Amino acid sequence: MDQYITSITQAIGKTPLLRLDKIKAHLGFEGDIYAKLEHLNPSFSKKDRIALGMIELAEEKGLLKPGQPVLEMTSGNTGTGVALVCSAKGYRFICVMSRGNSVERVKMVEAFGGEVVLVDQAPGAVPGKVSGEDLRLVEIEAERLTKELGAYYLNQFTNPSNASSQEVAGIEMWEQSGGVISAFADFIGTGGTYAGYAAALKRSSGGLARCYVVEPQGCAYYGGEIIPGAMHRIQGGGYAREIEFLDRTALVDGAVSVSCDDAIEMTHLLAAKEGVFSGFSSGANLMGAIQLLRGQEKGKSIGIVINDCGLKYMSTPLWA
Repeated sequence: MDQYITSITQAIGKTPLLRLDKIKAHLGFEGDIYAKLEHLNPSFSKKDRIALGMIELAEEKGLLKPGQPVLEMTSGNTGTGVALVCSAKGYRFICVMSRGNSVERVKMVEAFGGEVVLVDQAPGAVPGKVSGEDLRLVEIEAERLTKELGAYYLNQFTNPSNASSQEVAGIEMWEQSGGVISAFADFIGTGGTYAGYAAALKRSSGGLARCYVVEPQGCAYYGGEIIPGAMHRIQGGGYAREIEFLDRTALVDGAVSVSCDDAIEMTHLLAAKEGVFSGFSSGANLMGAIQLLRGQEKGKSIGIVINDCGLKYMSTPLWA
């Protein structure tokens, strides 16, 4: 039987699940943490799944026409994923992104043949810290360009493939763990990953799995901890606003807030102890899981996602 693939899109998904035994031995908590290694997807992030899902759904429904440009607003990872898929499928891609995101993501989109439109941050914003207001400005520019270019706007913040594509990953996590996952913790951006995994894990566990939103301290919308003017360095989320995909009643059992310093420390620990080279939000996920294992989920098995690769942050304070 042939062992090769004919498109890079066939390499998306089915990533390994790693139990973090070395970090457990180092920190001494009770319970286990299972990390889904989504940074091993072709463009080094979990967003490859939703990029393929959104484009294939649009093709199936006839919403994306042959030769029509594809456009998306993104903090970077969805942009690199969509650029990879568009490269494989032959679509022109325009990526609209805040200047507050890391330059590595811009260069990756361009390497895949995508075009990047950078939007200035809001007055008083800090480079490297993308706020909800920064995101709103990106959204305005994305909508303007969609009309001007006649592009198909994927809009991951409302696209149902965002959550459904990640639901497949949640099923993978459950099966790879042997069905031992009793809780899940995830840093929210668009909320698609959280919603997809939470739905899959709750269904697979017969409703027993508990799911927790992870947010930055001071910008914890779901945790009820909003400090006016608070900023954070965890790129890709923490926008302190309502997320369309999150059904609070069905999918959210609680919220955990983490400091930027703790997220960075845990990101470094993942690399040093487990050989997992990741970005800010993966460290936030790990810190959230550790807090839960030292509290209400003591002795349990918690699933987290390694969202992307540390190579996307070499110019940021995370690794600089």
